[in-house]
Amino acid sequence: MKSDIFASENMAQQATAPGMTLQNSKSVKYAVNGEMYARQGSMIAFRGNLQFERKGQGVGGMFKRAVTGEGLPLMVVRGQGEAWFAQEAANCFIIDLEQGDGLSVNGRNVLCFDASLSYEITMTKGVGIVGGGLFSSTFSGYGRLGVICEGTPIVIPVSPQLPVFVDTDAVVGWSRGLHTSLNRSQSFGSMIRGGSGEAVQLRLDGEGFVIVRPSEATPHKPTQN
Repeated sequence: MKSDIFASENMAQQATAPGMTLQNSKSVKYAVNGEMYARQGSMIAFRGNLQFERKGQGVGGMFKRAVTGEGLPLMVVRGQGEAWFAQEAANCFIIDLEQGDGLSVNGRNVLCFDASLSYEITMTKGVGIVGGGLFSSTFSGYGRLGVICEGTPIVIPVSPQLPVFVDTDAVVGWSRGLHTSLNRSQSFGSMIRGGSGEAVQLRLDGEGFVIVRPSEATPHKPTQN
């Protein structure tokens, strides 16, 4: 049988070391030897002896109920084997975190991560319900994090002299240590008259960077599992 679909770049190869790698721009491959964490419903294929367990309320930081901004919980993957993860053909990126690093990621942009990373799920300070109830997952420690982004992301530096304002539906993540607050860019009178559709934004102050996607988020149907 012959076809371009069998090109070498499309063929899955046996992993030579445990951990996370990019299969291609739309999917992440994880060679599991123990356990790792992934977005519920994001597994598209696996081989080997793996078990997938939905994470519920438990004891300790890695056993808490982890809910993303879309209301999708995480799952733990245990065993020995290989698994592939993706989310609606979004672009995938791997971020290497080292000791001292910290990254807050919008819950809907988390795909998978090493069990060695610590994380904390919180509602973004200063946003709350008015800003869409934006949840972020703050990762720290040493390990790899897989994130997704619809389209090519834009990374914007933040400095004390130049705060950055981003649409809460477009933000992917930001470096730890930045101060977040809600910014209102419309007057009450403008909102009454119909407004511009850009009434509030997430304001980031401090020293670091923010990652945004080149479009606003669209409503997401909950995963059924």
